[in-house]
Amino acid sequence: MELDTETKMFCRCPNTSDELRPNTNVCPICLAHPGAMPVANKQAIESILKLGMALEGNIPEKAFFDRKSYFYPDLPKGYQLSQYEHPFVLGGNLCGVELTRIHLEEDAGKLVHGSDGKTFVDLNRAGVPLVELVTEPCISSSAKAVEFAKALQNVIRYINISKADMEKGNMRLEANISVRPKGTEKLVTKVEVKNLNSFKALEGAIEYEIKRQSKALDSGERIIQETRGWNAEKLETYSQRSKEEAHDYRYHPEPDIPPFDLTDKEFIDLDALRISLPELPETKKARFIDQYGLSEAQASSLIEDKKIAEYFENCISESDEDLLDKADDEKKKVYASIANYIVMDLRGIMNAKNLSVIETKITPENIADLAILIANGELSSRMAKDLLAKMEEKGVDPRTIMDEEGIKQVSDEGPILEAVQAVIEANAKAVADYKAGKEASFQFLFGQTMARMKGQGSPEAIKRVLQEALR
Repeated sequence: MELDTETKMFCRCPNTSDELRPNTNVCPICLAHPGAMPVANKQAIESILKLGMALEGNIPEKAFFDRKSYFYPDLPKGYQLSQYEHPFVLGGNLCGVELTRIHLEEDAGKLVHGSDGKTFVDLNRAGVPLVELVTEPCISSSAKAVEFAKALQNVIRYINISKADMEKGNMRLEANISVRPKGTEKLVTKVEVKNLNSFKALEGAIEYEIKRQSKALDSGERIIQETRGWNAEKLETYSQRSKEEAHDYRYHPEPDIPPFDLTDKEFIDLDALRISLPELPETKKARFIDQYGLSEAQASSLIEDKKIAEYFENCISESDEDLLDKADDEKKKVYASIANYIVMDLRGIMNAKNLSVIETKITPENIADLAILIANGELSSRMAKDLLAKMEEKGVDPRTIMDEEGIKQVSDEGPILEAVQAVIEANAKAVADYKAGKEASFQFLFGQTMARMKGQGSPEAIKRVLQEALR
């Protein structure tokens, strides 16, 4: 995962991953010139420590960097500055998945293959700070792996250390997959699938490898430890290279960067860093359920996106002035209504128009007004759904649209009775079925009445009048 720092990991070059001009953000340190001395980026260190705290990891007293030696054409030093035995974070837990460690390292450059068969090296990315998180072998399904990865992305975004956008390469997933014969405990040789750029790819790669490896074992074949890639078109993995063991990299301590004393408050104030952490997703979810009376499904959906969770609470704040004289249970009904319109209807509008919650024309005040109109009996939920689309289109509040289009909920039993009688006359079979005990027929007649009144009839009044007419 790429960190959102101002500069690279060991130099003052800008950390701008969207720079298109090759070899622009480079310096003697990036280019591995003799005598160029690296200096660790304190912002990056603070970021990884915040992540470790958010994931309940242990912060050791000492941490240092290692040289991870291997050859790539886009790795000018011939080694990568990384961490192995003494990372910044040890252990941790997320979604019941135990973590081994979280460490910092620098990125390599990239190779650009031309159409003429030539390959060029772009070192803009060399030295970009990366955080790598390693889990224990305790994930037993692709579904659990996806759940964990989504939760991790959410935590990263909540603490604001990376955009964690997989489409833009800010975050990549790598799955180590191994199987075991039924009735045995020991897993066979693991296979790593690298550079997965979506949750769908993660799930697909794991499922494919489970089937591939199981079939190989059943046939008596030996599983080879290797690195594989994912072909999103063929929905299969493919071999890239044999997998190196840790000793193949010849890790040894980086001599140019002294060990970090994480107990030294002049360097890092861990208490202040912990206090600076925002409310995390699971804590926010529990509070939404307790404070606002939301269901677990509503709260889970809202906290999936930090901006949407903030938008929801802004809606609550806008509605509270109109709810001052209401009982707690009445308030919570309005809060639940607000949550539903956000996670169902507003999100549907945003997805259809490819908008984020900060780009929509529907303000928190608009959503609050809509929920209050429904609570006061001035608007039906069916009418509200139609209004939302018009609010996004026009960028105005619901009351303005209601005034412009003459929309209002009808509670007068006169017009409702006329509609009910017309529906009963037109649907004799449904009436007979209801009287024969088929409750579903009542819902059909109710829906027909609502449709006849173009969604403007009070649901409560329609239900009452319909029940009386069917006696």
